[in-house]
Amino acid sequence: MVLIVLLTALAISMATMPVMIRLAPYLRMVDLPDPRKVHARAVPRIGGIAIILGAMASLLLWLPSEPWARSYLIGSLVLLVFGAADDSMELGHYTKFVGQIVAATAVVYWGGVWVSHLPFISQPVPSEYGKVFTVFALVGVMNAINHSDGLDGLAGGEALLSMGAAAYLAYLAGGTSVVLLAAAVAGGVFGFLRFNTHPAQVFMGDAGSQFIGFSVGVLVVLLTQSANTSLSMALPALIIGLPVVDILAVFGQRVQGGMNWFRATRNHIHHRLLDLGFQHHQVVVIIYSVQALLVSSAIIAAYESDVAVLAIFAVVCSAVFAFLVVAERSGWRVNAGRSGQPPEAGAMTKGAALGRYFRAAAMQFIQATIPLYLLLGGLATAQVPLDVAAVTVPVFAFAALSLLVKTDPPRLMLLRLSLYLGAACEVFLWHGESGQLPEWALAGEAVYFVMLAVAVAAALRMAGADGFRTTPLDFLLAFVVVAAAALSDRVVAGSHLGAEVIVRLAVLFYASELAITGRSTNASRVPQWSLIGVSLLLLGKALSLP
Repeated sequence: MVLIVLLTALAISMATMPVMIRLAPYLRMVDLPDPRKVHARAVPRIGGIAIILGAMASLLLWLPSEPWARSYLIGSLVLLVFGAADDSMELGHYTKFVGQIVAATAVVYWGGVWVSHLPFISQPVPSEYGKVFTVFALVGVMNAINHSDGLDGLAGGEALLSMGAAAYLAYLAGGTSVVLLAAAVAGGVFGFLRFNTHPAQVFMGDAGSQFIGFSVGVLVVLLTQSANTSLSMALPALIIGLPVVDILAVFGQRVQGGMNWFRATRNHIHHRLLDLGFQHHQVVVIIYSVQALLVSSAIIAAYESDVAVLAIFAVVCSAVFAFLVVAERSGWRVNAGRSGQPPEAGAMTKGAALGRYFRAAAMQFIQATIPLYLLLGGLATAQVPLDVAAVTVPVFAFAALSLLVKTDPPRLMLLRLSLYLGAACEVFLWHGESGQLPEWALAGEAVYFVMLAVAVAAALRMAGADGFRTTPLDFLLAFVVVAAAALSDRVVAGSHLGAEVIVRLAVLFYASELAITGRSTNASRVPQWSLIGVSLLLLGKALSLP
């Protein structure tokens, strides 16, 4: 179920993103460059709408109807309205605070999501104080994530790491609803990051950053106050991580300098790293690494004392700021003495021509074998769970519609929806059927994924300047795979979600994206027909039809 929730949100987010990008100029949702910002061209800031649509659609389909869930959805709608209006018309700080307070108040006073236990306090906090504190804390987290949204992929990646840690700790305690919420929001963000990694095609805008901050805040409150009350009450500091200390440090500098608290400045951690000479993608990976360290520490020290948890947080954050202060005061710069210009391009060589040949061969292998993998997987599967069968219905519908639509991007949007959902179902079913399939079938499937991974690596490595290139998002995927492998002995027993499945999904998603982007409008439509066939086949098996 968790995998289905995540993939539903991911597919919807990724498929609707190109449509949102095209609509941005008409809705006046375009971020123009200025001296404080790091981008030099106008970029649509409408991605948050696609994130919210993906997450909310998935939650409406799969999340049980509970008071907190309904209030969370209402709060998300409020943030969508206020955020989208701000992205279009620049509402101003105080108007944005109104929307944030309304959303937080809904989930606290109507949904019952509030902090009743605080660090270092053994007795429960009275509701009249705990609820006010929770509203204040949720607004703070929304603004922390919003202020961290300064580089391509930065805020989304940090939030993904936070949500992953919260989901894992909730899973261990049986907090299914918390896990489903994290999976839905994470799926929406993953779909967005495909278009937001440097150089970004789209920004999330205030609609996206406030929604993500709201979701992370609600997740940590649910985790520590209801799903697993034995956790350290100081754990939210490690789970939310670097955005919290960053915004506190920025506010401190603004107060010390006598500046307006809410006036945007260029003194966030990512700005300071850029000023030290780090490149855009290097800064993102550095901050991802620090955030990964903090959330990993949250998992390791989940049941330690509040003092120990806050000490870890203080040591890591102090090390970051100590490095920045020492580097700035000493005049140190990374890449000193380098021109920063790429080497001059030489004439076409035989090696370059051979590289293009291998890339073309890899693309042909990917495009030809993915439909075959889908069909063979459908034939080899004996039993199909009903929740997986339910996903085959939209797979069929989107694939059929993509045959009828003649123009892009709508055609590609429909194809992405059907291919991502269909491919994920196949991986899920292959893994679930591993005990019933013959050894030769399992060996063949493993060999195919090795070959597919090699083909994907060749296509990515040999891509041209405008090709599908690796980005800091790949760092996140690698971290997820490593973390899943390290934690699989505690999580995977009796489930379908482990390191093996995550690796296969990552390979198949990259291969699917390469297959889609490399296929022209008039090209063969074998993937659509294979998706239609396999969806009907799986649905028939699930319903025990002959």
